[in-house]
Amino acid sequence: MINIVILPGDGIGPEVTTEAVRCLELLSRARGLGLRFTGHHFGGAGIDAHGDPLPASTLAACKAANAVLLGAVGGDKWDEAPIRPEAGLLRIRAELGLYANLRPARIYKGLEDASPLRADLAQGTDVLVVRELTGGLYFGARTYSDEAASDLCSYSRPEIERIAHIAFHAARGRRRKLCSVDKANVLATSKLWRKVVSEIAAGYPEVELSHLYVDAAAMALVTRPRDFDVILTENLFGDILSDELSVIGGSIGLLGSASVGGDGPGLFEPIHGSAPPLAGKDVANPAGAIASAAMMLTELGLPECAQLLTVSLERTIEEGHRTADLGGTTRCSEFGARVRDNLRFELARSEAGERRVA
Repeated sequence: MINIVILPGDGIGPEVTTEAVRCLELLSRARGLGLRFTGHHFGGAGIDAHGDPLPASTLAACKAANAVLLGAVGGDKWDEAPIRPEAGLLRIRAELGLYANLRPARIYKGLEDASPLRADLAQGTDVLVVRELTGGLYFGARTYSDEAASDLCSYSRPEIERIAHIAFHAARGRRRKLCSVDKANVLATSKLWRKVVSEIAAGYPEVELSHLYVDAAAMALVTRPRDFDVILTENLFGDILSDELSVIGGSIGLLGSASVGGDGPGLFEPIHGSAPPLAGKDVANPAGAIASAAMMLTELGLPECAQLLTVSLERTIEEGHRTADLGGTTRCSEFGARVRDNLRFELARSEAGERRVA
């Protein structure tokens, strides 16, 4: 039995996770995977039900699970709450030791015209952002008053070393190019970052290492995105650059992510927000949640099933099924149903191939 905790969260989170879970249920039945799903409150839903964005019962379930699939958190409803829904997201990353966030971004076949970049610039873009997730400004001490405020950004050598190893290992399995992004001409933390990453590179001679300041990287991503393979960077820079990179493919709704690194379960989520105005209208794009589910399957040691789901998602997009964020009229539930139709086809084709081999 593989136990998966579902955190639907807020806004469109429940809708997109529903479609991803239905795909996983289909795979589980067809391949006897034994996937077991349990839902728990998280984010704003956790505040409403328990007064806490990460209720104790939710955290306990996550720690006992094999993987966690998250929808989205946040919304205007909780702007004046004593604690915001996003605080739960920071806490769960720390509690599960999820220091590495993997955010792949590429151009899907059939969506070349959806990119805001010229086709000759965007076509062929395939980038993996490896973002440090439990350090930096988001986790540093902070002060606030009506007259002044401060946020502490700090990184230790071990924190940088462990995320660098994740990125170099990923690059070794791709095109063997790694760009480390920092602001070493200004920030002390970035100076240490560049020094440590350069030292770690010696253990990966097959990987070509380059360095860019974050402002230069932001420009390069929209002028020559194909030049990048793996981008390694710290928490704040990774958050911003991966969101910038996401729209090159046409919509932030397309992309999934994996947060890993601890001894326990990984956390898998689309990179989009909760989009409260779209909630309950069946217009959200579930592609990012489905892509996240595929990444989860890979992390669970089920790469063939992950590939079947990925191919089914790609075919659905190539067939021209577009949700509102991509200028189309396909409903969220309709898109998910079409992915499952393609998944049934892929499963049948795979089983037929296995019978021929036997």
